[in-house]
Amino acid sequence: MNKLKVILLLSLIAACNNSSSVNENKSTEQLNKGTYGYDVAFLKKYSPHLVQLQDSNMKILVSADYQGRVMTSSATGDSGSGYGWINYNLISSGEKKKQFNPVGGEERFWLGPEGGQYSIYFNKGDSFNIMHWQVPPVVDTETYNIVQQDKSSVTFSKSAVITNYSGTTFNLDIKRKVELLNKNAVEKNLHISIPEGVQYVAYESTNQIKNTGSREWKKDSGLLSIWLLGMMNPTPQTKVVIPFIPGPNAKSYITDNYFGKIPANRLMVKDSVLFFRCDGKSRGKLGLSPAIAKPIVGSYDFKKNVLTILIPEVHNGEAYVNSKWEIQQQPYKGDVINSYNDGPLEDGTQLGPFYEIESSSPARELRPGETQEYHQLTCHFQGDYSALKELAKQLLFIDLDELKNW
Repeated sequence: MNKLKVILLLSLIAACNNSSSVNENKSTEQLNKGTYGYDVAFLKKYSPHLVQLQDSNMKILVSADYQGRVMTSSATGDSGSGYGWINYNLISSGEKKKQFNPVGGEERFWLGPEGGQYSIYFNKGDSFNIMHWQVPPVVDTETYNIVQQDKSSVTFSKSAVITNYSGTTFNLDIKRKVELLNKNAVEKNLHISIPEGVQYVAYESTNQIKNTGSREWKKDSGLLSIWLLGMMNPTPQTKVVIPFIPGPNAKSYITDNYFGKIPANRLMVKDSVLFFRCDGKSRGKLGLSPAIAKPIVGSYDFKKNVLTILIPEVHNGEAYVNSKWEIQQQPYKGDVINSYNDGPLEDGTQLGPFYEIESSSPARELRPGETQEYHQLTCHFQGDYSALKELAKQLLFIDLDELKNW
């Protein structure tokens, strides 16, 4: 009798184990490409140091293997849309490209400036063209250390030595914290009430660079800035919205020709806001000077009814690095907010499609041991159009119906 009980018990355990395995396989097979759950299952194969921050259906996926970047997030759980663009082909190939590894991710940590005499992406004496452009490994291929982790936050660190185009060497420590925000924190930061019928996910990143060398960082030998870039999934109905401070010369502080002038049917500049079509079908980039920028930028996806809001820091009157690929007359007259729409290159190939929203910190002189800190808040709201229309009006001072019809 005892032997029979043991056999039955073992059979029951085996059945339970098999059932669990089948359910896991079945759920993995049922995940659609583009959902958060699909991206988690995919990235687990290639990134051994993944961290998921979660509160109910709000989920954020962060990777130490990819420099502490937020790879993707969801407001509606595993079956919901993943907001971050993932370069499945590059990641699954296992290839490490020499110049740049665009693995994707909706917020990644970079450093500026990209171009000019103080560039950290070109070696001294090289011409400013794509053949000589090189992304520093510390923001491209190196794994960061996880120094703290709980269910709502994770902190990474990394030490680096970087030399700029002029020959100045920077010894620095990098520290980056990503924290999932609850409803109270979101409403307090945005000065709103999240309406019924709207799901959301929100996080704040705190980014630090510390001068660990023996030399003070000075303007006349080059400075560094913290540069955050987000690669998002576009649809044919995705549009970026950037409010700005109005004025008679406001348009002169908007750069719209980084990769050739953006066509008029893709960019509308009004008196205090601009609209930019970001459907991943036409390559173009724009930027706003801190002289007119406001600490908010957004996008709206009319296909999926997703309102994305970024709250960067804007410090008017401070130095911002100029990243244009040339020796510059004004190396500290750069942008604080940028947006990029991916599209086919001259040879017909295309990296994405994706679109980007970017922000930069000021470039500050730091004495040995001093630290600079930069914060950015990212929120995705998804759900009822009428509720999101009211949110967009409160936050961006726009009418979504007008944006939709443009």
